[in-house]
Parts: sequence; C-alpha cells; structure tokens
Amino acid sequence: MSSQEPADLILCGGTIHSADARDPSPQAFAVANGRFVYTGSLDGAMALRGPATMTIDASGCTILPGLVDAHLHLTGLGLKLERVILDGARSEEEMVERVTAYARSSREEWILGRGWDENLWPRAAFPAHQILSAAIDDRPVALARVDGHALLANARALAIAKIDRATADPAGGRIVRDARGEPTGVLIDEAQTLIYDRVPKPSHERLVAAVRAAIAECNRWGVTAVAEPGCDAAMLAAQMDLLERGEYTIRNAVMIDDDPALIAARARIGVVEAACDGRLWVRSIKMYADGALGSHGAAMLEPYSDDLTNSGLVLSPRAHIEEVALAALDSGFQACVHAIGDRANRMVLDVFETVRKRAGDGAARPRIEHAQIVAPQDISRFAELGVIASIQATHALSDMPWVPSRLGPARLERAYPWRALLDAGAIVANGTDAPVESPSSARTFAASIGAHGAIDHRITRAEALASMTSAAAYANFQDICIGSIAPGKYADFVVMDRDWMIAAPEDILETTVLATYFAGRKVYGSM
Repeated sequence: MSSQEPADLILCGGTIHSADARDPSPQAFAVANGRFVYTGSLDGAMALRGPATMTIDASGCTILPGLVDAHLHLTGLGLKLERVILDGARSEEEMVERVTAYARSSREEWILGRGWDENLWPRAAFPAHQILSAAIDDRPVALARVDGHALLANARALAIAKIDRATADPAGGRIVRDARGEPTGVLIDEAQTLIYDRVPKPSHERLVAAVRAAIAECNRWGVTAVAEPGCDAAMLAAQMDLLERGEYTIRNAVMIDDDPALIAARARIGVVEAACDGRLWVRSIKMYADGALGSHGAAMLEPYSDDLTNSGLVLSPRAHIEEVALAALDSGFQACVHAIGDRANRMVLDVFETVRKRAGDGAARPRIEHAQIVAPQDISRFAELGVIASIQATHALSDMPWVPSRLGPARLERAYPWRALLDAGAIVANGTDAPVESPSSARTFAASIGAHGAIDHRITRAEALASMTSAAAYANFQDICIGSIAPGKYADFVVMDRDWMIAAPEDILETTVLATYFAGRKVYGSM
C-alpha cells in the first residue's frame, strides 16, 4: 500500500498492547484492506486518514491482538451449546434434574449432555445409572463427563449397546463395575465408543449450525483464531460450507482426527495453509497417548495417590504414535499428541526424539497437548527437541480442589509446570480446551498469572499474553499473518474494558469485551 492511500480504519486513544517486540505499545494503528498497515504514533496514523476512514477513539479501553486459542474444540463447543449443559451441577440429583427438564422439551432420539464433575458432589465419586434410568427409561441417555474422557449412560443406552457384565473392557478403555460386576453406566476413554457408536451422527446441517454458534461464542471472548483438535471428515465439511458462505469469522488450524483413511486422504491433498483469505489451515494430526486426570485415565509413572491400583490408561501404543508422527513429517504435517500424565508425556517425548533422529531437524513444530503432569527430568526435553507445550491454564483453576489427593504432595511440583517449561526455553501456547472449560479468554489469562493452592507456577503477564497471541499463533503455523498488531498482519484485534497488564487477577475475570474485529471488520460488540 502506498503511504498516500487512505486507511479504512484508524484506532487511537486507548492502551494498545501489540505483542510485537518491535513496538509493544504503539499510540495508534491503521488498517486497510483487512490488514494492519501502520503502528506507531498518533500523527503517523492520522496521516493515513481519508474522507471515508473510520476513526475509533478507544480512550479508557485496552486493545490486544485478536486472541488465539491453541486448543479449542470448535465443533464440540457448538454441539455442547445445544445439548444438556451439566457444568457446575452440585450433585448427581441436580444433574438428573437438568437432564429430565431438557428431555421434556426435546424430541431427540438420544438425550446427550456434557459437563458433570463428580468432584463437585458430596461423595466425590462416580455416579451409577440407577437414578438416571429411573428418571428417563424410554430413551437412551449419554452424558459426557466435563473432560470428555468418561460418560454416564442410562439403562436404555446400555441395553442398546449390549453392555452387560459379560462385556469385556476394550483396549484403552474401562467399563466401571459395581461390587457384583455389573456395569454402573460409567464408561472411561475408549469404552465410550461402545455407546457413541450407537448414537446417530449429527447431520451436516447440525454441524454447520454448531460451528456457526461456536464461532460467535469465540468472537464474544475476543478469540479470532483457534486450533481445533480431532476434526473428522464431516466436521471439516461443515467448516468448508461456512467458509463458502462467507460466515467464518475465525482462523482455524484444523488438527485432523487420527483416522488412517482421513490421514491418507489429506496427505494426497497436501498441506492447506492460510486458505480462504487466511481462515483455514489443515496441516496437523491429533493423536491420544492417554486419558484424563479427572477420570483417573491419565497415564502415570506411579499409581494415583487416591487409587493405588491404577496408573491410568495408554490409549495409543508408542509404536502407533511414532508411525503416524513419521508419516506426518513426510507429508509436511504437524504431529500433535494429547498427553496429560507424566508417563504419557515421557512416552511422547521419546517418540519425538526418535522421529527427530530419523528425520532430522525441520519445521514440523511437534506439539504435546496439555503437558499437564511432567516429570522434572523431562522438562528440559521440550526445548531440546523443539516440542511445543500446548497448555490450558484454566485446568488448574478447575482441578485444584482434587488434584492434591490424586497426585499426593510429592508429585504436585510436576503438575501444570508452565513456569518450569518457559524457564527451560520451551514454547508455551495457551488454550482453553473448550468445551471442557469455558472459552473465556479472561479466565485463561487470570489462571496463567495466578497461584493455585499448593501449586504456584505462575507466569508473567507478558508471557501470558504471548502464550495467547504470538506463541499460540506459532504453534498453529499462523504466526506469519496473526499473533500481533504489526504491519502486514491481518487486522484482528479486541477492545476490552480493562488492562490485563495491571488489573488484579480477580478483576481480570470480570473483563467485558467491548468489540472484536476480524480482518478490520467488527464481528462482535458495539464499539
């Protein structure tokens, strides 16, 4: 753009945190053709004003780059919004009451929901299906735990899936049983497929509506880019439909599901990078090494302190992860592996070390999703191997009431080790894992800079902002075009009512996003 060509938009008057080391606190910026064309002084920006330029006076407000969520299940978030939401239910009875109320007005063949957490209940124990089955006996019900790594099915669903005391645990999964050996209705990790394989798949139209709703929810929190883990072919088709309709106000770095046919098909197509005017990337594969900490499925080096017979579940053997990671590298794809427990993290680091030795250094940017419990001797390996730690700081807020009993005091130092990872030189990208957690960007930032009970691994505000902007963009291969307010990058930015660099953590949680702009166009808010 010529310096004489007028800008479409100029913003000035507020506190701007650009996340760009070259000019971290500009007075103003200018936008033209959907990109930042100038950052710097007020006079410099105003020199680009023309008769049609829109000027935003953001006095009293704070402006950040469009926020990047490095791990958000976009389609899953949208689907959750239309099902029974069980977040925060304080008892099994309250959970069943919510499901029953939903069922009264629903004509769906299956009643689906998500969000229950037994740690919030008086007994802090997994539920059994009897109360749910007594309340709803005419339709199958499947309720996902908050982490998505366990579900509760009613008797009707168990019967449809033919799950009884003779049903064997599948590899990588567990059917929870009572003292008589009867299934309680709780299925963990791969055992969930016994139920979900019977649930009708969402229609294309429903998936499109879910993605549309999730994008709007993200924009409401100032999020303009995500990495979406575990997309299958149907989910990707829904994304393409909205992209073609021009209703896609987010930049999605899709991680395709660990499905051989899908991986082969995408390898034939090749890497998709910044397609549809910087809205779509398809160059990553998502695998699972273990389950979740909350459901005792995370693979641990030693047994759980509150379940001494259990060290968690390995969902994918090392040989499989290594095979897929090598194939990904050969195709130019990124390997992303879910690993929560310290045993799973070590296994995945071993895989990436082997892959690195065989393939050499490259631009693969391997990722470990969650990196939640890491043995001290494995911390330095992230930086040494170039492995990105894709964390979700909000898990610490949610998990603290029960993590000490799961891990015991000796292992708490291994938990949520963001500070140690950064100190060791690793790249740390932040996300929410929504719909496991709220997609609230304010909650992510506050969790990152705060102490959590016995765990104090807080990072600085500058590091937290980088983890939600530039570092997350790098983890998503989006860094060339987003992640900071800088000339040449897409003009994605968020205007909020308080300054995260100085506000108290409890005040950050009360943040109001006043406006979200995507490619220089307002997509949320009234400012």
